[in-house]
Amino acid sequence: MAVKLLPRSWYMAWHRGVDAAVAKALSMAIGSLSASAAPLADRRYWMMGAVSGAVGGFFGGPALLLEIPLTTVLMLRAIADIARQEGEDVESPEGQLACLEVFALGGRSSEDDAADTGYYGLRLALELPLSSAARHIARRGLDGRSAPALVNLVGHVSERFGVALSERAAAKLIPVVGALGGALINNAFIQHFQDTARSHFTIRRLERKYSRSLIEAEYKKLKRRPGKASVRYTALAA
Repeated sequence: MAVKLLPRSWYMAWHRGVDAAVAKALSMAIGSLSASAAPLADRRYWMMGAVSGAVGGFFGGPALLLEIPLTTVLMLRAIADIARQEGEDVESPEGQLACLEVFALGGRSSEDDAADTGYYGLRLALELPLSSAARHIARRGLDGRSAPALVNLVGHVSERFGVALSERAAAKLIPVVGALGGALINNAFIQHFQDTARSHFTIRRLERKYSRSLIEAEYKKLKRRPGKASVRYTALAA
């Protein structure tokens, strides 16, 4: 929401910066693909993304600014890997554009796709309450009055399990919460875009085989008859 309130010139500059960063990340991701190498299993990408997110969430600040580009490369590498499995020429401009399209297709609306502000906004927003909670504990301890949400959460959890937390112990928990949050967010986004990429590049493969007009017509039939979509899609893909 804060990004949306920026002056239009700043907002457009943000978009240009994100676009340039994603294009660079795609170039690095495709460059790391070996023509002879077997595709990585999905869970390998999930694990690498979770570790990357945990490190960024734990240390925060400058570490987060280094981790987000790394995770972007991982997401695009996972997308490009799926594209190649479906017969896409990922070194061609058309194939690379199709990889970037997955970011736009992955969001449920124009406001939540990862190439816009969804992923990046979520990760940066996570840093704010973490740092705010740490500062509150440092200044006031575990005082619940006007405390940030994370301080209240730590206090409630400790009470629930009958654990007496000192200010020092509570402050140490804040980075752990950040690490867990970063790992979960990265894992969710990578899985989400892998699923989107698999659908996107399966359709493109079928279009190359049967023609775009035929696949588009079949796709519209699936949307009109969702109850039989899985059976029809399986038959079509075969």
